[in-house]
Amino acid sequence: MSNKELVVEAMRELPEEASFEEILEQIAILAAIRRGEADADAGRVISHEEVKKRIASWTTK
Repeated sequence: MSNKELVVEAMRELPEEASFEEILEQIAILAAIRRGEADADAGRVISHEEVKKRIASWTTK
């Protein structure tokens, strides 16, 4: 699905009274998901275990 199609579908699901801020927030969320998917496809990810180690290091200092 293209970015445009994704946004159009998301807009259809919002209530008619959605504010511009809510619409922009929905588009920002979709863009962030697309960036995350691109990162994953390019191998720019870290394991769950590595994330747990990093988070643990924040709380032990």
